[in-house]
Amino acid sequence: MYNIPESAIRYVGALLDDVIKTGSEVPSTGEEESLLVVQSYDDLSRKLWRLEGLPLSITAVQGAHPALRYTQVFPPVPLKMDYSFFDKEKTSRSLVPKEGKPCPAYITPITVICHMEGSGKWPHDRLAIRHIRTAFHIRMGELLKKHHNYTCKPCPTHLDVWKDGLVFRIQVAYHREPQVLRESVNAEGLLVVRDNEEAQALEMATNHKPILTSTLHGLQQEHPCFGAVCRLAKRWLGAQLFSEDITEDTADLLVASLFLQPAPFTPPGSPQVGFLRFLHLLASFDWRNNPLIVNLNNQLAVSDYTEIKNDFMASRESLPVMFIATPKETKQSMWTKKGPTVQMLQRVVMVAAESLKLLEHQLMDSNQTQDVRVVMRPPLDAYDVLIQLNPKQQGRHRRQCGQTGGALPVVDYNPVTLYLAELREAFGDLALFFCDPHGGTVIAVLWKPKAFMPTPFKTSQLSARSVEVTGDEAKTIPNVEAILEDFCVMGKGLIKSVEARTEKWSF
Repeated sequence: MYNIPESAIRYVGALLDDVIKTGSEVPSTGEEESLLVVQSYDDLSRKLWRLEGLPLSITAVQGAHPALRYTQVFPPVPLKMDYSFFDKEKTSRSLVPKEGKPCPAYITPITVICHMEGSGKWPHDRLAIRHIRTAFHIRMGELLKKHHNYTCKPCPTHLDVWKDGLVFRIQVAYHREPQVLRESVNAEGLLVVRDNEEAQALEMATNHKPILTSTLHGLQQEHPCFGAVCRLAKRWLGAQLFSEDITEDTADLLVASLFLQPAPFTPPGSPQVGFLRFLHLLASFDWRNNPLIVNLNNQLAVSDYTEIKNDFMASRESLPVMFIATPKETKQSMWTKKGPTVQMLQRVVMVAAESLKLLEHQLMDSNQTQDVRVVMRPPLDAYDVLIQLNPKQQGRHRRQCGQTGGALPVVDYNPVTLYLAELREAFGDLALFFCDPHGGTVIAVLWKPKAFMPTPFKTSQLSARSVEVTGDEAKTIPNVEAILEDFCVMGKGLIKSVEARTEKWSF
């Protein structure tokens, strides 16, 4: 009809799907796996509501995990355990990974918050409340085993339930516990209420995250490609080593803003378009002078926008560099309190701009080789040390098959995460550590320049430092050779090599 030659037509859809595909036999972009997780959770939720025999009634069952809002990069898949990877620990009747075997598949615990009704029987002491919660976990596990024959493992902080090849981590919550954590009695015997990190963390886990999960689940129902855009965005953040600075919740809120305030466009209709707009948002938004307002459930009026902007400008210097306001939190940006820093945000903006430019060029130029994965490869030349990991000891995304049922294996066991935590605890004052949480094979290390300034000799500060004596003055500097050796010792069996890029050292 229009007489357009075939050579003039170019289709550029779905080119990015490969980076979030899972499965080798029947590749999938994750929607089916996410749906299975949600269906299994819905069934567990109904069974929890119907439980009889608990001392107090359940008032709410809420999911608090990205998989339950369709935004987990690689959704949990039902596992059949291969018992040749494990030894059975007799005392606790648990499965423990064998030393000589590759790391077993990573099992994601899917967090479920279970709120219990208020009662005068709840104690007002923080330790006593924890004991009561532990008792609830034990009793809940007994009832689920008795009525539904689920394999359960109660712990002081949670109850792990193995259901449909997935592990659900149920956490009992008491609505007054954050307030109890804020209360203390001073020397004069007066009650003092003071906010603290422990209370904030508990409130985040048991209140804010479940509400966010529920809200974003609703957004997924309205916009079917929302989850896929989130997963592409988080895949990119992880690949570029930004996951520690821009958390999963922050990334999901950034993507949500593209669907809730899409002007001058309409909401993204495909994952590819949504991802390009995500990169554009990171690269072009004026983070210094504007709050990003995410109007979840359309709860904010025009007057609220003005008030948020005025409050933001009045307190700008004390607020996070990336400020995200939601209807539940308009003044503090609780989702970005811990990061990113100014320096990291500048790098995120720069890399996002370069990635967007590269992708647009590839998608529009028919002569270009179509390798969109290039935007998922981080530039490693800026880092001082590269720790190469052994892929066999990375359990993430490995699938196992074999028998099903039986003892519960080790849950949430990720050697790379544990190794990173040890490195940060031991050397966090000297260096920054970065890694892709979605199967990355390298840990990138960046020395902190100030850490290499000579400091006066103190016997209490000799860890990983060597002494230099000049005249009558003794000073200490980091002992890099010893530190690199410690990297190897701490990661024995997990790492292949440590590559020191001496030309990049800043001392």
